[in-house]
Amino acid sequence: MTAPLDLGVHALLGAYRDGTLTVRQTIEEVLKRIAQAGDDKVWISRAPDADLLAQADALDARRGEIGRLPLFGVPFAAKDNLDVAGMVTTAACPGFAYEAKTSAEVVQRLVDAGAIVIGKTNLDQFATGLVGVRSPYGVPRNPFDASYVPGGSSSGSAVAVSSGLVSFSLGTDTAGSGRVPAGFNNIVGLKPTPGLLSNEGMVPACRSLDCTSVFALSCADADAVLAVAAEPHTTPAIGKSFRFGILGTKDAEFFGDAAYATLYAQSIERLKALGGTPVEIDYAPFRDAAQLLYSGPWVAERTAAVGAFMESADDKSGVWPTTQQIVLGGRKYSAVDAFEGQYRLAELKARAFAEMKGLDFLAVPTAGTIYKLSDLEREPVLYNSHLGHYTNFVNFFGLSALAVPAGFRPDGMPFGITLIANANAERALLAFGARWQRAVPLPLGKTTSQLPPPERDPVVVEDRVPVAVVGAHMSGLPLNGQLLALGGRLEKAARTAPVYRFYALPGGPPHRPGLVRVAEGGGEIELEVWSLPAEKIGALLRQIPAPLGLGSVSLADGTSVPGFLCEAHATTAAKDITSLGGWRAYVKTLG
Repeated sequence: MTAPLDLGVHALLGAYRDGTLTVRQTIEEVLKRIAQAGDDKVWISRAPDADLLAQADALDARRGEIGRLPLFGVPFAAKDNLDVAGMVTTAACPGFAYEAKTSAEVVQRLVDAGAIVIGKTNLDQFATGLVGVRSPYGVPRNPFDASYVPGGSSSGSAVAVSSGLVSFSLGTDTAGSGRVPAGFNNIVGLKPTPGLLSNEGMVPACRSLDCTSVFALSCADADAVLAVAAEPHTTPAIGKSFRFGILGTKDAEFFGDAAYATLYAQSIERLKALGGTPVEIDYAPFRDAAQLLYSGPWVAERTAAVGAFMESADDKSGVWPTTQQIVLGGRKYSAVDAFEGQYRLAELKARAFAEMKGLDFLAVPTAGTIYKLSDLEREPVLYNSHLGHYTNFVNFFGLSALAVPAGFRPDGMPFGITLIANANAERALLAFGARWQRAVPLPLGKTTSQLPPPERDPVVVEDRVPVAVVGAHMSGLPLNGQLLALGGRLEKAARTAPVYRFYALPGGPPHRPGLVRVAEGGGEIELEVWSLPAEKIGALLRQIPAPLGLGSVSLADGTSVPGFLCEAHATTAAKDITSLGGWRAYVKTLG
């Protein structure tokens, strides 16, 4: 029996390059799968089959150009609040519909790279919701259990990828719409830094927070899409050892879902096994900021986007009652409320960033639980807000985020975690996410697709400078936070070549060492080699007081790295501690 076609981005590209697959064969398979899926409520509109096959034939005729078309023949879907030229944009509201004359900028970039738009996907109306049920076009069927919500607002986009109908899809994310559906569909959801991907051609929800997002089966596939959709940018990598923020017992909220709580605890252990050190954070500023989005003046930004349409819409417009209630609720907020909200947000952001200092990322549940469709009929607003408990703050704070699969409940429903990092850390998150997917083997969506080969995993190439530290900058000592704040990363523990004298300089606290190279009579001294982004070396130098400075330190293995050295004249009143072999041993003598 022939194995099903793997629609993973890299799987298709490899087959095209090998000459074992044509684009027409791919599109024929996609159309067959869509037909077999039946009325799954994924699509609001689709490109005509004949047009798709014509596009496929045109690409097959250009097979010689595959090298310059990075998404050659890759089928994808676009959420129906993103314009696709010649197709109707509805934002899941029939009365709002219009035919797009041009494509959204991100869509056009992908098409120019050889990708094929299969159709426009269902969503929570006007991207207002995290559940995926607020649409007059129906509820996209969660492929793991149709009685559960698919997640929203990018419901159709996530289900299309998880069900193996397309290779990747575009969603949007204001409060979590690019992450919650990923968690509920066992796929990857990349939410870029606000502004990294163009929002031109998007129906706005909250214009100041909206992001175009990417759903894919693997981090490697999402990275291939990001490389086309966004301008290149550099980012610090997440090292083999890293620090990640976690929820404490008092902050972990799973809304009674013991299975999700267990899966989160297991995820923390898996991150530790990958080299991570968990650091418990105070979640309060993140939680309080999240509540501003639907319980504060930012609701008025939704009113600004589509409130006028909502007020003039008649019964035939297909306006969803819950959506209308939320959007028009913004009318009650004043300009004073808006300014006070900004002040409150700035305060919370400062507190949150203090919690994130020195961390490579936060690791939180993508959602605290998952609900059935029947649950949402009883509590359409409260349960929706529960799903944003760990998502709403991210765009407020200008952060990047990556949702990755992390296991299944005993009943087979997926669970995911989201890694949240500083702005412009997308490539670092995707590279780490690829490590995670290899270490935590899970199905890709609800498909039989396989992870791409390791050589396709994202790699972050960055300019970092090693720095040897011998004193209070070492791990766990008083000045180590200076390195962490500058993006420092511990690379290894080592010793100097036996050509140094080591001194405890007068003064303090903090007490400081002095490392001096000598012609004879030297010893080996314990040190740590850290690395810093090259652009942060100047900031480090400004923090180093005389008589210390940076010079070349010779290591016991015969190599040399930049490191802390001391001017010899400053040791005349210092205590020689060379015989102790290192600063930690000296600190122990101080009691």
